[in-house]
This record gives sequence, C-alpha cells and structure tokens, in this order.
Amino acid sequence: MKLADNKATLSFSNGSPSVDLPVYHGSIGPDVIDIRKLYAQTGMFTYDPGFLSTASCQSSITYIDGDKGELLYRGYPIEQIASQCDYLDTCYLLLKGDLPDATQRADFHKLVINHTMVNEQLQFFLRGFRRDAHPMAVLTGLVGAMSAFYHDSTDINNPQHRDISAIRLIAKMPTLVAMAYKYGIGQPYMYPRNDLSYSGNFLRMMFGVPCEDYKVNPVLERALDRIFILHADHEQNASTSTVRLCGSSGTNPFAAIAAGVACLWGPAHGGANEACLNMLEDIQKMGGVAKVGEFMNQVKDKNSGVKLMGFGHRVYKNYDPRAKLMQETCNEVLAELGLEKDPLFALAKQLEKIALEDDYFVQRKLYPNVDFYSGIVQRAIGIPVNLFTGIFALARTVGWIAQLNEMISDPEYKIGRPRQLFTGSPRRDVPTMAKA
Repeated sequence: MKLADNKATLSFSNGSPSVDLPVYHGSIGPDVIDIRKLYAQTGMFTYDPGFLSTASCQSSITYIDGDKGELLYRGYPIEQIASQCDYLDTCYLLLKGDLPDATQRADFHKLVINHTMVNEQLQFFLRGFRRDAHPMAVLTGLVGAMSAFYHDSTDINNPQHRDISAIRLIAKMPTLVAMAYKYGIGQPYMYPRNDLSYSGNFLRMMFGVPCEDYKVNPVLERALDRIFILHADHEQNASTSTVRLCGSSGTNPFAAIAAGVACLWGPAHGGANEACLNMLEDIQKMGGVAKVGEFMNQVKDKNSGVKLMGFGHRVYKNYDPRAKLMQETCNEVLAELGLEKDPLFALAKQLEKIALEDDYFVQRKLYPNVDFYSGIVQRAIGIPVNLFTGIFALARTVGWIAQLNEMISDPEYKIGRPRQLFTGSPRRDVPTMAKA
C-alpha cells in the first residue's frame, strides 16, 4: 500500500470545516480513500450496506477485475493456473505466495496426502446426526469439531500452529466431505490412500466400496481438480470476510473455517450451483427444452418472482473467466461419460443460447457464471445436488486459510467491529407500572 500523490478533501454544506483524507495506491485496481480517522475528525461514520464501496483490508492474494472479467491468483491469470497447475500446486501458491519448484512440489504433495486420515472418533461424532441431515449441516459440525481433536494446532497467533492446521484442514476436508456423503447413503467409509492424487483420492472415497477395487477415471479426476482450482479463492467475498471477521477475535483456525463453511451454505453464495441445478430440474418437469422460452419470459417479468440462476455475478460485469474454463471441462466430462445428449445439458445449452442472444440478458450482461457449468459437471460425475456446496467448501478452504493467515500477520489488523446508523427510539424512561 503506497500513499498517493493526491489526497481526498471532504467538504460539508453546513459550514463545518473540510477534512483531508489520505489516498493509497494498490499495485493494481482502484485507489482507496483512508477513512480510519474520519470519526475522530468529524464525529461521523460512513454508511455502506454490503460494503460495496469499502475495502476492509489490504491483501496480496487474489485480484478480480469485474469489468475485464479477470481473476488473478498471486498475479497469475486463472486461465494459466487451471491449464498448467493442479489443485495442490494452487494451494501452495495461495499459501506461500509463489508456485513451488520441483522439490517443493513433491514435498508439499506428500505432506498433504499423508495427512488425509481423520481421527477415528470423528466417526462416532458423525453418528449423532440424522441420516437425512443436509451435508453442509454435517460439515459445519465436523470442521468445528476438529478443534476438539487437534489441540496442538489451535493457537491462531502461533505461526507454527497455523501452518499445521492449514495442512490438516486442506488434507482432511475431502475425507470429511466423503464421510458425510457415505453416512447419508448408509455405505461404509473409505479410508484415503497415499498412492492416489488429491482429487483421485476424493473420487475413491466418494464412490468406492470395500468389496471391490475402484479405478480412478483420469478425465473425472482432472475435472474435479479444475473445479477445486476455480473455487480456491475469490477475494473478499461473504464467506472469506466471515472467516477474517471470526478470526479477528483470536478464535482457533478450525472455528474460523467452520464459520466460513456456515456462511458459504447460503443460496446467494456457495449454494448457487445447487440452486442452478434445481432450476434446470424444475424446467425439465415443466416440459424440458420446449418450455425454455416460456421460462425465460417469466424471468423477464419482474412480477413473476422467477429467477435465472447461474447467470450474472455480483463482481463480474463481463464474462466470468472461470465459466469458460468450466465449460471446457463440462464438454470433456459429458463426452467421456456419453452424456452429450443428457436432457439437463440440452436445457442448459438452450438457456445459455437465449441468454447470450436475447437483448434483455445481453444488455444486463447476464452471462453464464462458473456455477452454471460446475453443477452440471458434478451431477454428471455422480455427486448429489445437496453436496455441491460441500465440494465448494472443500475447494475454498485453502483460500480461507490463506486470507486468515494474511490477516493475522498484518500489523494493522484489529478485531472487526462495524459501525451502524441507529434508527430506533431515542433515550426514554420506563413508565411507572401500576401495581396489581
């Protein structure tokens, strides 16, 4: 963060003296006005619901340019990362700041893969849930429970503890997600294997059974790895901000990540790809491709209450760069599984065609986003819809950890404490009560 040559001057129409505020340059992106001393100087706060115009921190991890449709991890374009790196390379990059060399890569992959097993007692903890519990409810509990099993890495202010908890969370999250899935369908848990890749291990733990060998399909393995990469971090979104806010109190890393999992569960955030698949299934019940035009007309009607899921994005005002990459993967997976004629995929293609050609959607820049394609890919692989957000949480864990570590290491960090514009009753006295 570098002080800019210019400063911002805040003036008031009521004759109060004007205030000069520092302006800072980032390495890329818009400048920021420093308002930390605004209250001390003026007795006023700023008002910014949803923090649409407020930078809550300085960060060097992920950069998004919504107008250009650009996403950078530590300066590297997502297109290059997704094409040339695997998920654990991406984890190393997000955590350490640079891509690993050959030795660092081998060591880091081995370290993570060798810590994928979880404490055996977590199985008994899991049995306390109903079989039909939503996987995100289960996952929130399991991640939070890790702080009860791994006491030697719960001090968020200890760098070594943070490093240990980071590896544990990244390594064990696939095992926890697979356990939640197996528990729900009544199948035995599959222990991880150290001779498989991170994504291959997850596929086996999800879909393997003890009575026969499971052979990992390399196309599906690669597809899942790409899903993980594309969801690994996304700047200061709701769940990441939740993890930072939770961690700012000094709570342990497992609790902070559990808070992120809980926030991600919301349909406006991590639940978007689940909502997208549900939308496609609803259109299929209406009559399939023949009803797409009718559905899109309902979307245009503001009074209908019908929403188009999987299109448009809060940040990207252009094409979501992750969507194009996910579309490539979608085509590869459907071709590999012989599902090119899958009715839901045909529906999705028709929705996409209308959204890219119809003036109503083009003018509003409602392009397909990553959720639109990732839901189709996961469904094709065999992942149930209610587990989609769990996959997202698994992938995003490394981003949450990297952001949390960055915040704790920032000498300017303080416990989060937003202000408010109070609109309730002013001070008043309790009236004298008549005695019965």
